[in-house]
Amino acid sequence: MTRKGKGRNTPSSPKHRGVVVLAGEDRHDCEILAALIRAHRPDLTDTAKLVRVNDPVRLRKKTGAKLTAAVETLVGKARAKALQQRAQLYGIVVHEDLDQVTDSDYRAVRRRVADALDRQRGSSHAVFALAAWESEAWLLLFPDAFPKVRLHWKVPARLRGKDSGRIRDPKEELKRTLGNPRFRESDGPLVAQAALDNGLLASPVGTNRSYGDFLADLDAWA
Repeated sequence: MTRKGKGRNTPSSPKHRGVVVLAGEDRHDCEILAALIRAHRPDLTDTAKLVRVNDPVRLRKKTGAKLTAAVETLVGKARAKALQQRAQLYGIVVHEDLDQVTDSDYRAVRRRVADALDRQRGSSHAVFALAAWESEAWLLLFPDAFPKVRLHWKVPARLRGKDSGRIRDPKEELKRTLGNPRFRESDGPLVAQAALDNGLLASPVGTNRSYGDFLADLDAWA
């Protein structure tokens, strides 16, 4: 699943001449994104530093001029981050939770926001990572990472190997079923990092269309 970067036109030496800006609803989601990007595109993160826009992003419910204005503001912040780092803006990865299962609405929302990003991104790349139902559904693709974070945590069989994009309220499911200590939103980045550290991100258990779409878009970056 990972890329080695052979023949890729990524930012050149010295290291971290480029930046990839992460934006999301909160820092936890951005930290999860960072782990996934490091696993799937090590060639990219070898040469581009991951930095975060601190302001929360809310794009999925916007349309028309309001969406255009919000995306323009976000891209402006990303460019400012690159200037701050004295680096090229290589790309922007924007995360939001869909807060519903993968369905026709998912496709429409993702396309609308992705198109708006494409119109504003200029020469940089852009990905809209719209997680169905939410980031925790993506984490369920790596059930063996949970006991790496808390020894007694075990993802129940009914949540393993499924289409996690069809699971309603996966965060609440994890809170109810993992055991003690109770799962918290701040545990998400720890699970993602454990999955990265233990090589689990290369072999998802189950499926999730929104996760697959995110990786496909990331893979398309030249």
